[in-house]
Amino acid sequence: MASGGGIQIPSRLPLLLTHEGVLLPGSTVRFSVDSPRNMHLVSQRLLKGTSLKSTIIGVIPNTRDPEHDTDDLPTLHKIGTAGIAVQVVGSNWPKPHYTLLITGLCRFSVSGLLKERPFVLAEVQQLDKLEQYTTPATEGVPAEEGELGELSHKFYQAAVQLLGMLDMSVPVVAKFRRLLDSLPREALPDVLASMIRTSNKEKLQVLDAVTLEERFKKALPMLTRQIEGLKLIKKTRKIGPDNEKRVLSVRKGGVFPGRQFNLDEEDEDEDGDDTAALERKVHGAKMSEAALRVCLKELKRLKKMPQSMPEYALTRNYLDLMVELPWSKSTKDCLDIRAARTLLDNDHYAMDKLKRRVLEYLAVRQLKTSLKGPILCFVGPPGVGKTSVGRSIARTLGREFHRIALGGVCDQSDIRGHRRTYVGSMPGRIINGLKTVAVNNPVFLLDEVDKLGKSLQGDPAAALLEVLDPEQNHSFTDHYLNVAFDLSQVLFIATANTTATIPPALLDRMEVLQVPGYTQEEKVEIAHRHLIPNQLDQHGLTPQQLHIPQDTTQHIISSYTREAGVRSLERKFGAICRAVAVKVAEGHRVPKTDASSPEDPTQQDDKAVPPELPIVIDHVALKDILGPPLFEMEVSERLTLPGVAVGLAWTPLGGEILFVEASRMEGEGQLTLTGQLGDVMKESAHLAISWLRANAKTYQLTNMVGSPDPLEATDIHLHFPAGAVTKDGPSAGVTIVTCLASLFSGRLVRSDVAMTGEITLRGLVLPVGGIKDKVLAAHRAGVKRVILPKRNEKDLEELPANVRADLDFVTAANLDQVLNAAFDGGFPGTASTHPQLSSKL
Repeated sequence: MASGGGIQIPSRLPLLLTHEGVLLPGSTVRFSVDSPRNMHLVSQRLLKGTSLKSTIIGVIPNTRDPEHDTDDLPTLHKIGTAGIAVQVVGSNWPKPHYTLLITGLCRFSVSGLLKERPFVLAEVQQLDKLEQYTTPATEGVPAEEGELGELSHKFYQAAVQLLGMLDMSVPVVAKFRRLLDSLPREALPDVLASMIRTSNKEKLQVLDAVTLEERFKKALPMLTRQIEGLKLIKKTRKIGPDNEKRVLSVRKGGVFPGRQFNLDEEDEDEDGDDTAALERKVHGAKMSEAALRVCLKELKRLKKMPQSMPEYALTRNYLDLMVELPWSKSTKDCLDIRAARTLLDNDHYAMDKLKRRVLEYLAVRQLKTSLKGPILCFVGPPGVGKTSVGRSIARTLGREFHRIALGGVCDQSDIRGHRRTYVGSMPGRIINGLKTVAVNNPVFLLDEVDKLGKSLQGDPAAALLEVLDPEQNHSFTDHYLNVAFDLSQVLFIATANTTATIPPALLDRMEVLQVPGYTQEEKVEIAHRHLIPNQLDQHGLTPQQLHIPQDTTQHIISSYTREAGVRSLERKFGAICRAVAVKVAEGHRVPKTDASSPEDPTQQDDKAVPPELPIVIDHVALKDILGPPLFEMEVSERLTLPGVAVGLAWTPLGGEILFVEASRMEGEGQLTLTGQLGDVMKESAHLAISWLRANAKTYQLTNMVGSPDPLEATDIHLHFPAGAVTKDGPSAGVTIVTCLASLFSGRLVRSDVAMTGEITLRGLVLPVGGIKDKVLAAHRAGVKRVILPKRNEKDLEELPANVRADLDFVTAANLDQVLNAAFDGGFPGTASTHPQLSSKL
C-alpha cells in the first residue's frame, strides 16, 4: 500500500489517540498516556513486541475535549502520523500512566477500523515518502519547477532569514542551521512547523495538507510571523545573546527529543509579566535598605529559576510576603485628649489607672511625634475587661487592632517563625499580624501571656523578650524573613491573671498595670450601663418589655455571684432575659410578683397579646428564675466557737475570704495541718505556735488542764477549708495566730473581722500584696473590720471611697495590736506589750 517504491510502513497500525499536541513527520514529541485504550496499546504492543515493526504506531490527534471524554471511540481524524516509539517510561504517581517519546515518520490516512478494543487497530494507507526525511538535500529529487519551486525557494529564503536574525553561538540555533542544510526542501514545512511555537490548530492544518504545495502555503505564514515578531523585538529591545536565549526558550517536544523553539512574539517566560510586576512592587514597598537588598537578590534567583522547581514557589511566597508587609505604612493617631477621654469613659466604667496611662501616652505624642510604643501589661482577675479595654484603646487612638492569643503556645516558632529551609515554613504570629493589619503601628494585644507553655520546641516566653524590649524591637528578626523589621511603633498590650507565672526577665520589660476586681457599686453601674442593654439586645428584648431595678441587680451581685469580674453576672442577666423572652413569645404578661399580692390564677391567657407594661424583676421573681441564693454574705454564723478566724487570700481570680479552724485534744504536743497547704503556709503555722508558746504567760494562754504551755499533753489540729483548693503564701500568719489565741484562751474572735499579714518570730507584722483585691473580697462578704499590716497603709489609697467609708481599717505593726483589734474588749496581756517594738524591715 505504499505510494510508490522505497520504505513502507505496515498496512495495519495500532492507533494512539492524543489530546495534547500534534506529531508531524520528522519531529519528535513526548506524549503522556493514561486512557485505557492507550495504556493497553503500550502494555500489549510496545512492551511485548520484539521486532522493530512492533514499535511503529499511528498517532491520531483526538479533537474531543478530554474533560468530557467517554469510553466510546471518538470520530477519528482523517489524517495521522506514523511514528516509531523511541522510549517508553512508566509511572504510578500521581496515577498510573506511560510517557512515550515518538519520532514521526510519515502521514497516513485511515482506510478502516479492524478493532476498537483493547486498543484501536486500523487499516492505513501511506501518504508520504519516508525517504524525504532521511535523504540529504543534495541526493534528493531535483527542485521542482513552476509554482511549487517558487514556494519552495521562498520558504527556504525565509528560513535562512530567520536564521540570520539569531545568534549562532546559541547551541539550539546551530542545530537549526545544520538541519536547514541537511534536510531536503520538501521536508522543511513539517520540520519547521514543529519547531516554531504555533497552536495545535495550525499544526493540524499542516498535517492535513497532503500535497507539498498546500503544505508550503500553510507553513510559510507561520514562518513569516516569527520573522516579523523577531524584528519587532529587535527594534524595541535591541536583542542580544541573553535575550535570544530567552526567545529561543527550550521546551519539551520538538524536532529533537525534548526540545522545541519558541519564536513567537510572546516569547518571554510565561510569568515574565508577573516577575516584572513583582519587581515594581518590591521597589514601591519602601522597605529598609537591607530588606531591599535581600529582595532583589531573591528576585534575581527567581528569574533564573524554572517554574517547575519546588524552590520557585517558596521564593515567590517569600517575596510576596516581603512586598505585603507594612514597611512604611502607618495610621495617623487621633490625638484629641478630650475626645479620647469621652470614648474611654463610654466604653468602660472605672479602670481609672488604665485610662490615665492611655491619656498620658496621647499627651506625650502631641509633644513628641517619634515616641516609641509603650509595652503595657494588664494584670487582673478574669472578667474585668482587660481584653476589651485593649480594643477600646485601639479605637481611641484610631489604630488597627490585632489580638494574638498566647494561651497554651509552647513553640518559639509561633513567635519567631520557621526558617525557610523547613518544609511548610511560615512567619511567626507577630509578622503575620502585621501583614493582616497592613500598618506598622497597630495595637497588638498579647492575650494570656501568663499561660505560655514550654516544650522541646523552645520557650516562647524567651522569644518574646526581643519583641517586648524597647531597646531591641526596632530590629526584630523573624526566622522566616531573616531581615530586621521595626516594631518600635507598635503598641503592645499584654494581659495576664497573675505575674507569678511570667518569667522575671519578660516581666521586667513590661509596664505592669494592676486591674483590680470591681466593687459592688461599680458592678451595679456596669450592669445598668453595659451588661443589661447588651443582653436585652442579644435576646431581642427592649427596656419597655423588661425592667431590672437597681436593688434587684445588687441582690444578684451579692447572692448569686461572687467574683472579681462581671462574666458570671452577665450570664445571670442572660438567664433572666431568656425566661422573660419565653413569656413574651407566648404572649403572657409575667405577673409582677409581690409578697402581699399572690399571683392571680385568672391571669389572661390570650397568647397573642404582648405585655403592655415592662416586666419588673423583683426578689421573688429572681428566686423563681435563678433558684435560691448561692452565697450568704454574713460570716458571723461560722464564728460561734473559739478557734475560728477569718483571713483574706489573693487568687488570680480576685480576693477571697479564708476561714481558719483550730481544735485541740489530749496528746503529745503534735501539730496537724490540713487543707492542701504549701510549705510557706506550714511554716507560718509553726511560727504562730512558737510565738504563742513563747508569750503564753503574757497572754494567759493555757492548755486543756491549765498548764502555762499550750502544747503540753495537747495535740493541735489546724484546718483551712476548702480542702480541695491548694493554698500557699505567708499572709495567713496573723489569722493563724488569732485563731490559736482564741482556741487557747477560750474567747470568740469578733464575727465581723477579717485580717491579713505575715508574721515573724518576734511578733512583728510584715506587709503583704494584693491588698485591694483582699479588701474588696472582705467588703463583698459583709466584713466590717479589716486588720492590715501597718506598712500596707499606703495601699488603702487605691480603694474606692465608698469601700473605705464602709469598713473600719486597723493597721497593726505587731501581733499585740492584731489581737487587741480581733477580740471584743481587747485581749488580756496586751497592756504589758512594749510599744517601742516596731518593724525595722
